[in-house]
Amino acid sequence: MNNLRPVGIIGTGKYVPEKILTNSDLEKMVDTNDEWIVSRTGIKERHIAAPDQATSDLAYEAAIKALESAGMTGSDLDLIIVATITPDSSFPSTACILQDKLGAKGAAAFDLSAACSGFVYGLATATSFIQSGMYNNALVIGADCLSRITDYTDRNTCVLFGDGAGAVVVGEVPEGRGFKAFDLGAEGAGGSLLNIEGGGSRLPASAETIENKKHYIYMNGREVFKFAVRVMGTATIEVLRKAGMDRTDVDLFVPHQANVRIIQSAMQRLELPEEKVVVNVDKYANTSAASIPLALVEAAEEGRMKAGDTVLMVGFGGGLTWGASVLVW
Repeated sequence: MNNLRPVGIIGTGKYVPEKILTNSDLEKMVDTNDEWIVSRTGIKERHIAAPDQATSDLAYEAAIKALESAGMTGSDLDLIIVATITPDSSFPSTACILQDKLGAKGAAAFDLSAACSGFVYGLATATSFIQSGMYNNALVIGADCLSRITDYTDRNTCVLFGDGAGAVVVGEVPEGRGFKAFDLGAEGAGGSLLNIEGGGSRLPASAETIENKKHYIYMNGREVFKFAVRVMGTATIEVLRKAGMDRTDVDLFVPHQANVRIIQSAMQRLELPEEKVVVNVDKYANTSAASIPLALVEAAEEGRMKAGDTVLMVGFGGGLTWGASVLVW
């Protein structure tokens, strides 16, 4: 990658809905309690989209802030990628809806489905387009309304998820800065461990699929946890190797915010101190594709990154998928 046009992040923005669902609120809905949720996940609250908000609405709010941060408008964009598993509809893509709202006439636009790894997949895709010279400026957004696909009678999953959006503008940066390496991968054999069975061409919506709750998230928590702990470590080691770096070069670690225990496991394996790790799962829960950009943008807003810092992002998700990147800020 070093011989190619340097590409990095030149603008950031995030958005979470106003409504907050606390662990105390969930205690009134299912058989659970705050101590149980916090001790096992680290989650204290999550944001929930309003009834009239769809994924494109969350994405739009984050996108506007990212464009302002980059000193751009929608007309400056060549490409829009929305990473999501909760599109407004099967088609048109949420990215096309967003393109219209932003006034990004003529920009290429498509959705990317890699679950919680989607944002890193989107960054890799946008970087490749810009490095090739095909495009100059891309908007990459991770946005999900997981509350729309969460079964709030299932105590094992309903405590885990929230809604939100994070956006970045990707473009050319000074020499020496930008993305240094990506590591993307999948284990499709584990797809049934974390999925939604209903609503596609295999099991189209019917009275039966609705009655059997096939349109909600299903997760084998134990097996997904094991996969996550393993792949967070291996993907991190591999992407650092590709970048010609090691763990001592990392200034800030931005992991997928699914479970604080998984993050702690990665910290121990990489021997990273707390001050080098972004953790906000307590405030937002697992927001799927929005998770990493929400954490990244929040860290940027808090001044936790300075020019020249090495930022490591790692995610895992349904598919099963993983994605990691090394970025010089």
